[in-house]
Amino acid sequence: MVVAMPRRSKILDLPPDVKAELDRRLITGGFCDYEGLSAWLQEQGYDISRSGVHRYGQGFEGRLASIRIATEQARAVSEAVGDSEGHMNNALITLVQEKAFDVLVNLQTEDPQAFAKIFPKLGVMVAKLSKASVDQKKWMAESRRKALEDAADAAEKTAKQEGVSPATIEKIRRDVLMMAG
Repeated sequence: MVVAMPRRSKILDLPPDVKAELDRRLITGGFCDYEGLSAWLQEQGYDISRSGVHRYGQGFEGRLASIRIATEQARAVSEAVGDSEGHMNNALITLVQEKAFDVLVNLQTEDPQAFAKIFPKLGVMVAKLSKASVDQKKWMAESRRKALEDAADAAEKTAKQEGVSPATIEKIRRDVLMMAG
């Protein structure tokens, strides 16, 4: 039995600007009015049926939903561990690490020779991802510390202008800087 591959969507062959506008219209239109979108494409000089636009729209909507879900899950996981920034970066690092692990597990049983070749490369990749994650967290901590120092400097300047006592100014400064952790 021969199974035919589905035809490539004509939409994938559209010029980037036309495809981007179609994507925008799909999103803003709530993935509806495929007849109207087909007519708009016809006006642009492209003969794509309503059902062709619908098939593309369904796939695009599904990919968009997956991205939204992944983003929301990444944000929820990051918030649960006390991280307020870098949700997508953390999610991407985790996803790549999980996929690398899956590849290793599958190759180890299915193709031990390929496993032996790829294992060191995946190890290097995981090390680089871990370093990137650590570097990002260091950068975020340094940015927060710098912002709090700037806030403490501004508070000190204002307090001096208002005639606040040096002891109170020092306490305000210390309290602001303690927010850095």
